[in-house]
Amino acid sequence: MKIRTAIFVVYVAVSAAGFALLMGLVLRDVRLRYVESMRRTMGDTAVFLAVLAAEGPRADGAWTQKLATLPPNAELLRVFASDASGRVLFDSARGRDVGQVYAWPMFGGGSLASENYSLPNVAEVNGELRVRAPVRMGGELVGWVGVGRRLATITAGVTEARWRLVTYSGVIAAVMIVAGWWIASRLTHSLERLTAYAQAVRDGRKAEPPASKATEIAALGRAFEEMRVTLEGKAHVERYTQALAHEFKAPLSAIRGAAELLAEDMPAAERARFVGNLRAESDRLQMIVDRLLELSALEARRAGAGVAAEVELRAIVAGVCDAAQWAARAKRVSLEWAAGEELRMKGEAFLLGQAVGNLVQNALEFTPAGGVVRVAVGGQAGRVSVTVEDSGPGVPDYAVEKVFERFYSLPRPDTGRKSSGLGLSIVREIARLHGGEVTLVNRPEGGARAELVLPVT
Repeated sequence: MKIRTAIFVVYVAVSAAGFALLMGLVLRDVRLRYVESMRRTMGDTAVFLAVLAAEGPRADGAWTQKLATLPPNAELLRVFASDASGRVLFDSARGRDVGQVYAWPMFGGGSLASENYSLPNVAEVNGELRVRAPVRMGGELVGWVGVGRRLATITAGVTEARWRLVTYSGVIAAVMIVAGWWIASRLTHSLERLTAYAQAVRDGRKAEPPASKATEIAALGRAFEEMRVTLEGKAHVERYTQALAHEFKAPLSAIRGAAELLAEDMPAAERARFVGNLRAESDRLQMIVDRLLELSALEARRAGAGVAAEVELRAIVAGVCDAAQWAARAKRVSLEWAAGEELRMKGEAFLLGQAVGNLVQNALEFTPAGGVVRVAVGGQAGRVSVTVEDSGPGVPDYAVEKVFERFYSLPRPDTGRKSSGLGLSIVREIARLHGGEVTLVNRPEGGARAELVLPVT
């Protein structure tokens, strides 16, 4: 599971639990508020009726006569009156509870009847909310007047209010979900950029540590960059120390052997041959050192700033092919190249010429006499390419993945000797310095095809 999805799922789960609890309390409170409002109104009504009844005659419950003059509306609001002991003397619901005794004070209205259900004049009995008020004459309690209303009469209003709250809550929840996904995406976007940066460093591609307004992410990016520079520096020293030790071993052994033999008496012809070997091995050592210095300089530049000058690639390739014509004629190989349209890009002419020259030289060395080497330049979709094809034996399957490794070289068909094995490595470093790549594959009709692909930036 992606961290973005995990953050979003946890956010939604926690928000949903809290939201559900809050909505449960709010929806429950809706009914309580409706009932409380009704209770207050009924309390005022009961007080008014008690005052009205107190203005009537006192004897034998005659004070209830004024209540009988009220218009009957028992379906909505029931009016009742009782004596001081609670025995019902009047009931507007056609005398339904006359003679019964209401056990006043009535506690226990419950939390669904009132927000202050400890009031002694409020009760919920058989689904009916009852509120009473005392009737006093001359300061003496003579009875009670009360009103009652079925709680079912507010069901429609409560339901409508609850559905309205649910609708609003649904809209708010949808906004919260969208906002949660946006927050999770923003939190993980910088991590994804850091991952892409680490993968680019792993693959040897040019990359810049991602910038971020978040202090922690920015610090992590700087730490990655510092680690990369440190590791590359250590690997650079170790790699070239091993390379020098490996590549110098064979020439030094040959030089040592020749020097020991030259110390002995030998014919002049043999002495001249060994001196020639010394010179050849010395030249080989010098070539290895020069190539290593070139490769080291390229890698150091790739770790630093990129190239920015504008160059014309077709002219560079034309210059390389013209310079290589003499070597092609000496090997009796035909060197052909297609002059395409003008192609401009950002880069360094010297390095690009060196890369193309190494590819052409490599193709000439593996092409037998009478063969053909073709060079083509093209461009499309913001990229340019230089293709070099030869008609040689091609690359063995076991060597296809190794040809760009340092010091890996195949024997030349005409001499059987190997080169320094650094030419194609230099081409790859130049390509990466320009943000491109180089490939070498076998052609179906025979021979090999090398392609240098560069972006037009």
